[in-house]
Formats: sequence, structure tokens, C-alpha cells
Amino acid sequence: MLAVLSPGQGSQKPGFLTPWLDLPGTEARLRWWSALAGVDLVHLGTDADADEIKDTALTQPLLVAAALLAAEHLPMYDVTLTAGHSVGELGAAALAGVLPAEAAITLAGVRGREMAAACALEPTGMAAVLGGDPDEVLTALAAHGLHPANRNGAGQVVAAGSVDGLDKLAAEPPARARIVRLRVAGAFHTPYMAAAESALAAVAAGITPTDPARILLSNLDGAAVTHGREMVQRLVRQVVSPVRWDLCVATMADLGVTGVLELPPAGTLAGLVKRELKGNGAPEIVTLNTPDDLPAARDLIARHGMAPSHEPTMQFRVVVAPSAGNFAPAPDVAEGDDVRVGQAIGQVVTRQGPVEVTAHDSGVLTEWLAHHDDPVAPGQPLARIGGHS
Repeated sequence: MLAVLSPGQGSQKPGFLTPWLDLPGTEARLRWWSALAGVDLVHLGTDADADEIKDTALTQPLLVAAALLAAEHLPMYDVTLTAGHSVGELGAAALAGVLPAEAAITLAGVRGREMAAACALEPTGMAAVLGGDPDEVLTALAAHGLHPANRNGAGQVVAAGSVDGLDKLAAEPPARARIVRLRVAGAFHTPYMAAAESALAAVAAGITPTDPARILLSNLDGAAVTHGREMVQRLVRQVVSPVRWDLCVATMADLGVTGVLELPPAGTLAGLVKRELKGNGAPEIVTLNTPDDLPAARDLIARHGMAPSHEPTMQFRVVVAPSAGNFAPAPDVAEGDDVRVGQAIGQVVTRQGPVEVTAHDSGVLTEWLAHHDDPVAPGQPLARIGGHS
């Protein structure tokens, strides 16, 4: 199984799009997307220096554009799973078929501008907490009024909040932990971004999404999202919610991902996956940064990808598990029954309680793919819905 990853803010490098402009049609595509995003993506990806591309309002649409640009040169129909980190979720949602590329670019432009504006409202920041006991780290953050904005795994939590709170954390770090202040504009993925969330929600309400054509993981909880409208709601909510990349990687492990391809500017997410998934079950990883890397990327897809036309995937209206647990079919639903959109057909019993499983299309429940009390992983097919009734 192959996962394609779309990186988030902080992964950008000066001039990283320059070699891509040698490919036919690339510059024209970037100029079209620049008009949608309200920024000059050609300049930002080629001539802009490191300070300019640190600007949140500029960086976010640049990163989404880079991922989508590279993916146009790949056989994405053989890709089973997509996921993105922070703003990279917009790219992942587009690659999964939830959003048109134009909508993802437009939302990235709005998201970047509004988050930059929210940063200017009061002095806030972020710091990486490296090492330490995870529970002790979270306790220390709470004691200083800080939020765990990113939980990336591999002993890395990113704290966010007031500058005063970050100063106190640096002065009193948790045991065996090191604090590294990050050069960012403010406290992303915390309640300090509430104004940006409201502004993004107002624009996102005008989008008509479609259900994902492949497994799409959410930063909110690592779950596989099967409804397009729900994913858009999660993309908006993520502005003020922690990025649980650790849970996304855990889901990839549960699903048995064997190959990982990170889109440009690649390296950060590949490194996190490599540190988390070790040993015999470690996936093969390819980082795609320039067109010279395309042959290796295509080869990885060919060897680890899975053509959806031969497998029960969401393209064939398969209902999948939203989280890990044990599956319990609804007692009043059986093979051959008509089901409607939104109807509960069962639940996944998790440690935190039951999570409802609903049909995302109307039709006939033609086959159960999991049975009572079967252990299931996020994204695992549970039932197949046939032709419309």
C-alpha cells in the first residue's frame, strides 16, 4: 500500500520550484493559481529569499501549489492513501478528489492571509519540545497556559501560545526535554487562530466537495475520512486544533503502508515517518524534490501502488472504518437491504467509546467486509454498497 504525503509550513526552501519550471505548462499553471491565491507563486518558488517565503500569507499557497504541481506528473490513480501536515491537508484533500485543485489553492490563499492577520492580534509564538516524558511535557504546557499545537511523534511536541508562557517554559523545561524556539509568526493550531477559522469557514461554505476517491487521513485524529463535506469541516477546524501527525503515522502503520512518497518540498515528513516506523515493517520512502526524482517516484508507485479498479476501495462506494477498534454491525441492517445517505450501519467500539459508521451513499448493502467484533484499523473497508435502489 502506498501513501503520498503533502508537507506543511517550514519545509519550504528558496528556489525549490525553479527546476519544475522547465516542464511544459508549469509556469502557465502557476500563474493561473497565482491569480486564485492572490500571490505570485512563480516569484515565490524561484527568486524569493528565505525571509520572504517564511511569511505565512505567502508560504501556505506556495506549498499547496508545489505538491499539486508535482502530483500532476504521477500516476495518482494507483495511489491508495493521501495525507498532509497542516496546510498540506489541502493538497492531500485535492489529491484524494475531495477538492478541485483550484479550490485547494484558493483556500490556501485565504488560510494563509487570515492566519497571518490573526498572528498580528497579540504576541504569540511556538517552540519545539524535544524529548521528555510525553505526559510530563503536556502537563508543563498546561501549567504555562500553552497548547500542544503539533504532536509529531518521535519525541517531538510543538508548544504554542503567549510569548510570556513560552519564556516560562524555556526557563522551566520538563525533565530531560530541550526547548527550541521556532521562528514563526504566531501560535498556529490554537484558539489564538479563532478569527482565521471564522474567515476560512465563510469561504469554505461555498465549496461543493466530493467524497474521497482514496483513503484520506485527517490531522485531527488520524482517522480516515469518507465524506467530502466532513473533510472540509475538518480542514476549517484544524486551524485552531492540534496537528496529530503522530496519529496519522500510526494509522499508516495499522493499514500496512509499505511505500511512502513525500511531495515537494520533501524531507520533513519522510524523516518523521522514518523515525516512527522502524524495523521489518518500515516502509520504503522516496522524497520527490525535483523532476529528476520523478522516475524513482513512479517506480515506487508501480511497486507499492494498487490500481483501484481491481480492489474494493472508496471509488466503489465502500464504507470504511473511521477509527481503530472492534466493528459491530447495526442489528437492523443486513446484506441486501436498502440504505440511505447518512444511515447508521454500525459502529466501531474504541477505547474512548463507540464511533458511528454511516453510509456515504444510497444503494443496496451488497456485502459485509467486516463482521461482529472484528478488529479494524482506520480506513479498513467495512461494507460494500451496490447500485442505487
